[in-house]
Amino acid sequence: MGQSATQTLKMPGLQQPVEIIRDQWGVSHIYAKNEHDLFFAQGYVAATDRMFQLELWRRQATGTVAEWLGPSELKRDLGTRLFKFRQNLDQEFAHYHPRGKLIITAYTAGVNARVAEVRKDTSKLSFEFKLLKSIPGFWTPEVVISRHQGLIANLTSELSFGRQVHVMGEEKTRELNWFHPTRTPASEPKLTLEKGVDGAALMQDILGLYNAFRAPLRFKKPGSDVGKTFDFLDWYETEKEYVGSNNWTLSGEKSQSHFPMLANDPHRTQSTPSLRYWIHLNAPGWNVVGAGEPTLPGVSIGHNDYGAWGLTISGSDCEDLYVYDLNPQNPNQYQYKGQWVAMKIVTDTIPVKGQQPQVVQLKYTRHGPVVFEDAKTNKAYAVRAGWMDVGCAPYLASLRMNQSKSWDEFREACSFARLPSLNMIWADRKGHIGWQVSTLAPIRPNWSGLVPVPGDGRFEWAGYLPIQQLPHLSDPAKGFIASANSNLTSPDYQPRTALGWEWSTPYRTDRLEEVLGSSKRFNLSDFSQLQNDVLSIPARTLVPLLKFALPSNEESVQKAVSLLQNWDFRLNPESIEAAIYGEWENQLRDYVYEKAVPKAAQAHFRRLSTKVLIDYLLSPPPEVFGSTPLETRNQVLTTALQEALKVLTKRLGKDSKNWNYGQVNNKHITITHAFSDWVSPAMQQKINLGPIARGGNAETINNSGNTLNQTHGASFRILVDTENWDKTLGVNSPGQSENPDDPHYRDLFDKWNRGEYFPVYFSKEKIKNVADRTTLLTP
Repeated sequence: MGQSATQTLKMPGLQQPVEIIRDQWGVSHIYAKNEHDLFFAQGYVAATDRMFQLELWRRQATGTVAEWLGPSELKRDLGTRLFKFRQNLDQEFAHYHPRGKLIITAYTAGVNARVAEVRKDTSKLSFEFKLLKSIPGFWTPEVVISRHQGLIANLTSELSFGRQVHVMGEEKTRELNWFHPTRTPASEPKLTLEKGVDGAALMQDILGLYNAFRAPLRFKKPGSDVGKTFDFLDWYETEKEYVGSNNWTLSGEKSQSHFPMLANDPHRTQSTPSLRYWIHLNAPGWNVVGAGEPTLPGVSIGHNDYGAWGLTISGSDCEDLYVYDLNPQNPNQYQYKGQWVAMKIVTDTIPVKGQQPQVVQLKYTRHGPVVFEDAKTNKAYAVRAGWMDVGCAPYLASLRMNQSKSWDEFREACSFARLPSLNMIWADRKGHIGWQVSTLAPIRPNWSGLVPVPGDGRFEWAGYLPIQQLPHLSDPAKGFIASANSNLTSPDYQPRTALGWEWSTPYRTDRLEEVLGSSKRFNLSDFSQLQNDVLSIPARTLVPLLKFALPSNEESVQKAVSLLQNWDFRLNPESIEAAIYGEWENQLRDYVYEKAVPKAAQAHFRRLSTKVLIDYLLSPPPEVFGSTPLETRNQVLTTALQEALKVLTKRLGKDSKNWNYGQVNNKHITITHAFSDWVSPAMQQKINLGPIARGGNAETINNSGNTLNQTHGASFRILVDTENWDKTLGVNSPGQSENPDDPHYRDLFDKWNRGEYFPVYFSKEKIKNVADRTTLLTP
């Protein structure tokens, strides 16, 4: 395409001119002459492409959603303000980078420069603002450090586990949840509800305020929301199951280029616009390309001139729910170490659209925000959230990583990254690869952290484990490191309570190990195939059980058994076997769930993990399968297949030749814009994406979830060979821009679906050759 015409824009607030080259995939390459201008330009560019996404973030961060959308969002704002960061801001900014204040201030100034432009000329406003009859507000540096979107929550699980223990006891709760790693699964981790924690009282809506500010914002058209209630627990369980990622790094001993390589694909909600945003930042001391969230300065996944890095979520637990006795004479006092201690009370005012502002009282114990008070029993519940401490804004410590020149410098940078809990990996041109867990790891001397505990002083954190003492590895003999949210540490790791007990199922990690552990040398094409791999290890484990299944005299069942037994276990879109297997697995899961989970516990235990399902089917326990467990299991294998075929006949028709796994009526992706209900059919065509056929499921490396419409998975992918930074490949579905009139709104959606990438150039000459447009910002 070559160099495009240059547009010059006057930009008050800049110190020197900045050149921005936008390439033909919508990635802006920013060339600045100083640090301030670099991050000012990053803020300006992000706000130009993603203004509504940024306004959404600003409103959620400041607890001003009710001012925008009315009283239905009051509870969200109250929760946000209750959990607001209220410590020293200078310390907070300096944590993320020695010049963090300068960088974050410059970034917000850049965002505000664009906000000022669209407030002056409202024709530049995106259609969402016009529908809401609103305009974007100005940012302050505090907005950048908000934690509202951090992947932090295990508090919801903690309350669920407490309820499960109350309903079905410790042993059953442990068995169904598969906590690990542990030496003695029958008695670890300890889940006892201590004296002072009443199991029945846990059934109240204790986390209503917490859940309100953690929940995604949904734009319901006025008058169209009759009868629709949002099931937070269902949303949370779905997120917990599918929000994950894959990453791996490979030594030069195993690559065709003889240089280390790295790959990363984070799995989050599939949406338009995408959560992530590609950017290239170049100024003295800075040369980094990759993606972050458009609301944050810097790059959280990418590479600089020296090395590349990526991330996946790791298991940790930095939240606890405390239960207190209140003083019957003064409910603003709680008992701690035998004394009545006064709560700290902060008064705040929340603006509400169409109503008087609401004056609220926010209460805090020594542990943190009070989320629930039970006047009948004189009890209060408060949350200790490690992430309210200094330095816990998600991904912001990436600023230090962006300037790392070696594995040692990168590990040092990781020690400032506290949220979310991450497996950080590294690969550099000098031949080194590494892995470092970086998270907030509270040490609990006398409890597991998995159920609520009394706040009377007996259960206190003994500080945090230094990040360098968390699991890590460099240049391993096997020549690669892979992570996919499953546990990579041994049960002997000490202190054990500083690690989480909940991890993803092991199948994606096992598949990565299997492929990367082969004796071949890898190239970028092999890496792209692996990121798009749809081989199912659970299928490979369960299908052989069919040889024990009770024979059926139904021809359709015999045919299905034969198809599955000759299948390659790949959930390809065109595969009929994959469709049969997928529904068979669903039926098996439903059966085992109904038998294994007591009725009274089902409201608090929504999903059986694939690992527990497979364990139960491989060695069926009598409490699930009755007094002749193997015979019953063998019968269930057949019955589940009969049911699966009935479901498929109803869904896809009588002719099994039409039962391809990937199709509109089966596995597919449709991305519905948040404002789809508000606009005309013609506009819906423009803003909604799909449906298109998909493959894979939640247990394949190409993680497309277990729902028929893929709601989660990798929208952003990066592949790096450190031999040559211009070889980097990437994608970001559906596109870089949130504006449906921009060619970069949906230009990457089909490419992403086909498992394809675009080149992410790093050298200016190559970038100029694929320039879409060039903008010069002058002071």
